[in-house]
Amino acid sequence: MEVKTTPTQYEVKVHYNDSILNYAIDHSDQLTEIQKELIQFTKANVERHIMLTQAEQCSFFKLLIQILNAKKTIDIGVFTGLSSLTAALAMGDEGRVVACDVSTDYTQHALKFWAKAGVDHKINLKIQPASQTLQELIDQGEENTYDFVFIDADKTGYDTYYELSLKLIRKGGIIAIDNVLQHGRVVDPNANDENVVAIRALNDKILADKRVTKSLLPIADGITLVTKIN
Repeated sequence: MEVKTTPTQYEVKVHYNDSILNYAIDHSDQLTEIQKELIQFTKANVERHIMLTQAEQCSFFKLLIQILNAKKTIDIGVFTGLSSLTAALAMGDEGRVVACDVSTDYTQHALKFWAKAGVDHKINLKIQPASQTLQELIDQGEENTYDFVFIDADKTGYDTYYELSLKLIRKGGIIAIDNVLQHGRVVDPNANDENVVAIRALNDKILADKRVTKSLLPIADGITLVTKIN
């Protein structure tokens, strides 16, 4: 007799709210005073401060970078510099961050906070399209040498950044891809703006990608982690 099956439906175990989020943050490694100051400055003085990396992401990335014993990282989408600062602080003095952005309006603030934290010598800010910077690293022979890459930039460029990053990370290195839930719009059939369409396509591509092991986590606005198999 044929047994009919239906797709497994999973349920939310904990319905998160601000209190639970803050409890989780309070029970993780704490941000440094400079990180907190950067967050406060950005929220008070910079438009679109929603683009800031979340506090829970900072402690999570610190953990990943230290598990990897990372020495070389790439930050695609710098904004006011919190994610680059987090990576630099998580590594020893030999650690290096290639920070990719096209805006000097935002990154002028990043430079000040990096210097104040004493990690500016670890961060190489490249003001040009990230695809150009990544291709330059490949052309310079740096394929398979990076430990960690964080992608948090223009969503329509994610597929290009993903492919180039796959060439640059070593086997066992991690790519973290932000905003893969698009505030829940990826599951809304009526949401079809270019960002949602691009992210849906990338999510489906990564799901089928045999080159990587992957996990999409409902942290912040969704983070996909991939590690290169070969």
